[in-house]
Amino acid sequence: MSDDYERDGDVFHASPEQVKYANMLFWGSWLAIGIMLITYAIYVGGIIEPYIPLNEIPKYWSSPVHEYVEKAAMPVGWGWTSLLGKGDFLNFIGITILAAMTAVCFLITLLPAYIKQKDWIFMGIVILEALVLTLAASGILGSGGH
Repeated sequence: MSDDYERDGDVFHASPEQVKYANMLFWGSWLAIGIMLITYAIYVGGIIEPYIPLNEIPKYWSSPVHEYVEKAAMPVGWGWTSLLGKGDFLNFIGITILAAMTAVCFLITLLPAYIKQKDWIFMGIVILEALVLTLAASGILGSGGH
């Protein structure tokens, strides 16, 4: 695979940071998807007891979210982390890894490169982007993040 791409006859080269970022994002995403497949198999296979038994799920399907949360006594926000021992919440591990990959890749691949290059503007952008993603996921702003 080439790190070059062409546009209107010009060839542009991806920087080493971009290649490292893309590779980490690619493999991290596949890792998360693999974890999701494994934890889903654990869930539907009944290997680990779920919080809500599979046969009870249909009675909640037509409920609005607030009713579902109330009827099923579901945790809100990051409360799901206390239920990682349950088969249905175990699935959230892969989802969380997948959702975090962009911010993690920014901080692990791009930030050190920009610090080394003393590229303060891009370093600031990377930090701000990671902070915005983390803040959005935290739920602090009441935006529905978990």
